[in-house]
Amino acid sequence: MLPTTSVNARSQGNGALSPRDAARHTAGAKRYKYLRRLFHFRQMDFEFALWQMLYLFTSPQRVYRNFHYRKQTKDQWARDDPAFLVLLSIWLCVSTVGFGFVLDMGFFETIKLLLWVVFIDCVGVGLLIATLMWFISNKYLVKQQNRDYDVEWGYAFDVHLNAFYPLLVILHFIQLFFINYVIISDSVIGYFVGNTLWLIAIGYYIYVTFLGYSALPFLKNTAVLLYPFALLILLYLISLACGWNFTKMLCSFYKYRVK
Repeated sequence: MLPTTSVNARSQGNGALSPRDAARHTAGAKRYKYLRRLFHFRQMDFEFALWQMLYLFTSPQRVYRNFHYRKQTKDQWARDDPAFLVLLSIWLCVSTVGFGFVLDMGFFETIKLLLWVVFIDCVGVGLLIATLMWFISNKYLVKQQNRDYDVEWGYAFDVHLNAFYPLLVILHFIQLFFINYVIISDSVIGYFVGNTLWLIAIGYYIYVTFLGYSALPFLKNTAVLLYPFALLILLYLISLACGWNFTKMLCSFYKYRVK
């Protein structure tokens, strides 16, 4: 059962939060609480995080519906439980090791690849995208009559993690079973299968990102976040016409990075 205690229940008689409660709801306090829980695994709800991972594939709207509940009960949109991040990190490590095995990398090369994928592909790119989306949404998408509301940076990062997880599973797990025998071959079917997986993965990322921002009631014109679909499909058709193999290019790039 979801908790039903409202933030207003802790407020003063005039409807404003007391100084003590207000301090607990600052961005710094929320960030400190989140990071502190990273070292307390018993306090993490891994079962619920697994539920979110499942529904990000089958019904991502339900995941963002839970963000609404969190806002109502805990007065924040962003996750306060790092269990999802921990499980995503484990997925990232396991899938990257599998990638290294498929590409016939040595132990130290696989470790280098793991560090690159974790700190550059996931964390580095994630921080960049989250910051960019946080700025764009607060600058251009917040409704004029709701200027008292803003998109939390932590929520923008959560949206990135939600969208990154299906992409990770498709490109770093499902694709592994086809790389050596189908995708990196020089045949038409090879780059068709590989590029189609890229189309699905990036399309999923765009769609889940759109759902994340459209779930916020104080944002407008969030449909513009779906516009990259047109560019994605165009790039996909051009790649098939020109014979570009995105997976083969990625494998070559990974091998170059771990030298």
